[in-house]
Amino acid sequence: MRSIWAVATNTIKQALRMKVAAVFLILLLVLLSALGFSSTGDGTLKGRLQTFVSYGLSLTSILLSLLTIIISIYTVTSDIEQRQIYTVITKPIRRFEFLLGKLLGVILLDMVLLSLFAAIIYTITIYMPKFTKAPELERMQANYEFFTARASLTVPAIDVSQEVEDTYKKLERSNGLPENVSYEEMIAQITMQKQLANRAADVGQVLTWEFDNVKSLAQHFFVRFKYDVAVNPPDMQVLGRWVAGDYQYIKYGTESETPIYDQVHKNSVRDFHEIVIPANVIPEHGRLAVAFQNYPLNSTVIFFPPDGIEVLYKADTFTGNFIRVIFLILFRLIFLACLGILASTFLSFPVAILLCLVLFSTSCFSGFVMESFGFLSQNVGVIYTYTIKWMVSLLPQFDKYNPTRFMVPGLLLSWTVLARCAVVMVCIKSLLLLVLALIIFSYREIAKIIV
Repeated sequence: MRSIWAVATNTIKQALRMKVAAVFLILLLVLLSALGFSSTGDGTLKGRLQTFVSYGLSLTSILLSLLTIIISIYTVTSDIEQRQIYTVITKPIRRFEFLLGKLLGVILLDMVLLSLFAAIIYTITIYMPKFTKAPELERMQANYEFFTARASLTVPAIDVSQEVEDTYKKLERSNGLPENVSYEEMIAQITMQKQLANRAADVGQVLTWEFDNVKSLAQHFFVRFKYDVAVNPPDMQVLGRWVAGDYQYIKYGTESETPIYDQVHKNSVRDFHEIVIPANVIPEHGRLAVAFQNYPLNSTVIFFPPDGIEVLYKADTFTGNFIRVIFLILFRLIFLACLGILASTFLSFPVAILLCLVLFSTSCFSGFVMESFGFLSQNVGVIYTYTIKWMVSLLPQFDKYNPTRFMVPGLLLSWTVLARCAVVMVCIKSLLLLVLALIIFSYREIAKIIV
């Protein structure tokens, strides 16, 4: 253990002497300070906070990720190229202790830097409302929708498989199937049409959604929604009547023991909006119903996209959520440190940097890349499935676990999700990279004996 710690401290000193590390740190300090004064967003206090946290966390994550890749590769390759490793491995230090020490040093440095910049972002975020002359309404909005950690309840997709099959058979009997369209493509089209019909409301029609286990820690909860229209209204806004409360009252008309929320709102189309609803409408059994009526004054069909409706309620504090998000960034840095150590065991510095940057960029868009395979032609899709797709699936999905995805809309990052990310990204994938690095480095020829 002393050998590993000695290598780790030497790695930290080596990293601090690098000019590129100083450039990254100064750049990050300057950018975070500038963002604190220049962030405007949509002009509201909530918009300023969201913009600062989004750019602040993104900049911190990206720059520390790049710094981790550079340091983890340079600290090994430079020792080999400059032959400093000869003075190390001739001492009672085994090769695995050398690599573990390098990795430990990079991770410790990441932890210190991440803690520093996280503290800066958190401090600026907390004190920004105190130095901003915002109306009381904007301050309340920021407290409800930003300085919180809200759990999200969404509506599961309705099973329309039987309706789809019946429609397909009906078209088949009437010779209504289009030519040059496969069975799978036709089923997908019909399924999309049926699901859209279940999310559409004609003029005067009511759509109802049910949510289970709704428990709010605050005096209010939120309905977040976005809808589209078949025909654009002149002012791009439509009226909607929203009703929330006991599902038995809304669905069957029975008497409710809790109050019922019933209000008409006018909102723009194709934008996300939130309705603040008192928490006392939630029944004791936790089963909440939310209904939307396409107001009769409208003259168009309104439909909701698949992610167009969700219930948000406070489940934790902003501080607790922020701490978990920082751990999420740390897991990313640990994976990149292991990746950099692995690349440095068999590649030169420039090639290792290029490889890690390509893999890092792919991981940042891995979700999009995986989804894009479904839009390829059948022949090309088979080729990608057996070549690139399985390699992309081995990389962590940084876009899925993006910190801003949770902090900007005030969504809860639960300990369960964080633990799942730690197991997959650190305990499995990072450990696999580290084991592979140890195996490769143990068989690498460091020097030749020439007689």
